[in-house]
Amino acid sequence: MKATARAHTNIALIKYWGKRDESLFLPMNNSLSITLDKFHTTTAVEFCPCLPVDLFIMNNQLASSTEMARITHFLDRVRGMSGKSWHAVVHSTNNFPTAAGFASSASGYAALAAASTKAIGLDLGNKALSQLARLGSGSACRSIYGGYVEWQKGEKNDGTDSFAKPVLEGGDWDLSIVSVLVTDTPKTVSSREGMKRTVETSPFYSGWLDSVEADFLHAKEALIHHDFELLGSIIESNALKMHATTLGANPPFMYWNSATLDVIKEVQSLRSGGIQAYFTIDAGPNVKVLCQPKDEQAVRESLEKLPNVQNTYLCHPGPGLTYL
Repeated sequence: MKATARAHTNIALIKYWGKRDESLFLPMNNSLSITLDKFHTTTAVEFCPCLPVDLFIMNNQLASSTEMARITHFLDRVRGMSGKSWHAVVHSTNNFPTAAGFASSASGYAALAAASTKAIGLDLGNKALSQLARLGSGSACRSIYGGYVEWQKGEKNDGTDSFAKPVLEGGDWDLSIVSVLVTDTPKTVSSREGMKRTVETSPFYSGWLDSVEADFLHAKEALIHHDFELLGSIIESNALKMHATTLGANPPFMYWNSATLDVIKEVQSLRSGGIQAYFTIDAGPNVKVLCQPKDEQAVRESLEKLPNVQNTYLCHPGPGLTYL
């Protein structure tokens, strides 16, 4: 029994930062994202009664024992839903750097949720797939859908009201996203660990919670009304507030490097020169810059001139989950 699925990464416009339930991946706040056309994970899952354990091959290499354990834990949920006890071989490939702040876990677990349930004989709709993907990586719930997506934090303790849903189709508002690679080295503090440490120890985290819901509502309103300047100003502020919480953690940590700051300064310089461009940064050093299609080449060329930028990728709103 085999199936293959592809899911695209998403970048958070309003960040998911902090869990109210660690085991169910229930977020402390609502979030908002864009699914990207350029970056995706393709995952094939094959269940076989003859296998004694699960096998996970990532980018043509056998995964670490830690990652293998996470995959098995996720597949245990799928097995529990189906009533079958078979183990599986999982082949997963990213067409972008892994664990470097490009949301590899989001596309990875969205693709795994779809491929594993299909392979074992389950027929789940997008809402159920979103809820399941969330149990592997919170932001994965958003990668089930294309375009602009919101993740409802929910209120229930069992998580049944915490899932993603579309806000706008990608074709409804064609923004440009220049993804700026300043390093492809895996980060030393994972998103999962960084989030947990911040929630538990940072005195700045309460300030995040006090302001993030207003950010979410205003950004969603800006999306619906295609107000680019308002959207840009909110997402920049939201990203900076998220990263500020990490500086107050114990021990403190920072996802940025010097090249991250170079990109931030260049975006601010572009705006001073009359080009509307705004940055956002997920849990990693690499930067995503939002602009309008008429400005995308000028923004990209300006960023590529920075000495510590390794590469840039021009992205637009991408599709939702597909089966191959």
